[in-house]
Amino acid sequence: MLRSLKITLEMIKIEHTLFALPFAFLGAVLAANGLPAWRQILWIVVAMVGARSAAMAFNRLVDLKYDAANPRTRTRALPAGLLSRQFVTLFVIGSSVVFFLAAAMLNRLTLLLSPVALGSVLVYSYTKRFTSLSHLALGWSLAIAPTGAWIAVRGAIDSPVPLLLSLAVLLWTAGFDIIYACQDQEFDAGHGLFSIPQKFGIARALWISRALHVSMFLILVWIYALTGLHWIGLMGMIATAILLIHQHRLVRADDLSRLNAAFFPINACVTMILFVTIAADVFLHK
Repeated sequence: MLRSLKITLEMIKIEHTLFALPFAFLGAVLAANGLPAWRQILWIVVAMVGARSAAMAFNRLVDLKYDAANPRTRTRALPAGLLSRQFVTLFVIGSSVVFFLAAAMLNRLTLLLSPVALGSVLVYSYTKRFTSLSHLALGWSLAIAPTGAWIAVRGAIDSPVPLLLSLAVLLWTAGFDIIYACQDQEFDAGHGLFSIPQKFGIARALWISRALHVSMFLILVWIYALTGLHWIGLMGMIATAILLIHQHRLVRADDLSRLNAAFFPINACVTMILFVTIAADVFLHK
């Protein structure tokens, strides 16, 4: 059982929780205008890990047929026979229970909205079957984090800041997911799956990704103006812009060889830089 659990955590890439967790922390810090209560921080972390673990494991279950057929993914744990469907199903159920427990421990509104949040991250797994906008569905799934954390701290949405932060996360996620989907363009086209690269071609898809990331940066500037941040937050946003430009320079329509280098390291840096700089700005000028 411990071996299966270890393989499951590797399968769902637990380290990719870094994509959303810093934005959840950022929403919590902005909501508290400083450090939230340790109890709130604890249950926000538990909720994030539970929801993402359930979503990723569920995605591997429903995509098993496609993962087994795709040369890039056929070595994943489920198609390779390293895990059973029954174990992964139990993992999804257990992770969902953990998420609902964490939501209940935060406040009444987080509990009431928890089915919407979990439903969103689970339904995403089906979107590639019927729409090329699946990238936006993934963006929405991660965008729940900052607003959810704001609600966890304040018990209400009483400012446009968390909604704008969620919009920035949505645009950023959709942008990098389009880049990631470029490597599966031919497979998606041959198996009736939908994506921006499959619909518009890789060259146009990359331009759409760039447009989404430019829009994300403009939203960050709006947040900067609304929150009254200072030079540290500004430096974080400038660093984010530089990283995104570098990401798009690494990937070209005729050369996807550096796609993996453009994916995890850069996106993880974006989340951490924004959290550290904006949080430091809030603490310094509180």
